[in-house]
Amino acid sequence: MDEISGTRIPDSKIAREVTEFIRDTEGDLLFHHSVRVYFWGAMTGSRRGMTFDPELLYTAAMFHDIGLTTRYENSQLRFEVDGANAARDFLREHGISESDIEIVWNAVALHTTPGIPEFMRPEIALVQAGAGMDVAGRGYDEFTDAQRDSVIAAFPREADFKHGIIDAFYRGMKHRPHSTFGTFNDDVLAFKDPNFRRVDMCSIILASNWNS
Repeated sequence: MDEISGTRIPDSKIAREVTEFIRDTEGDLLFHHSVRVYFWGAMTGSRRGMTFDPELLYTAAMFHDIGLTTRYENSQLRFEVDGANAARDFLREHGISESDIEIVWNAVALHTTPGIPEFMRPEIALVQAGAGMDVAGRGYDEFTDAQRDSVIAAFPREADFKHGIIDAFYRGMKHRPHSTFGTFNDDVLAFKDPNFRRVDMCSIILASNWNS
């Protein structure tokens, strides 16, 4: 495809196969979201003068929400770990080095964990930055109107994407509510399910077997 503000999807065999795999696995909402995450992340990296591997960033961005799909409807892992494991298995099958696989695994696994990825390798930091931009509008004003419009034109954002992505999160996590403990993913369950009860870490500490 043509460049969007100097950024393009890597034109390589592995990138094309990643695209095909995710396109066959995810619906339009998650697929377009994942591509936009790549563009927001890559554009952020370029703006900040960061050096990153576009293939690794693209792969991590494309796999970051695959754990929300129906193929993991029986998993009890965090959906981020399912996605990280899927990316790892895919890359191993394609002969990618373990050091590069580790970067992608961490980028996917940590993309919903605030306060840590931004201090790690650029690819890890930029997946979280891209996801935060597309879902929550973090860094929205750091992009120009033309940049935002160009990305959305190429990879459309659904008319009610805000509720759509919340619903996608809920479908992907409602069968494993315990996996949301310690993350902001429990906000989704609390929003969608009036019977959901958050785990209180202070109560766990106070109810432990220790005498003091």
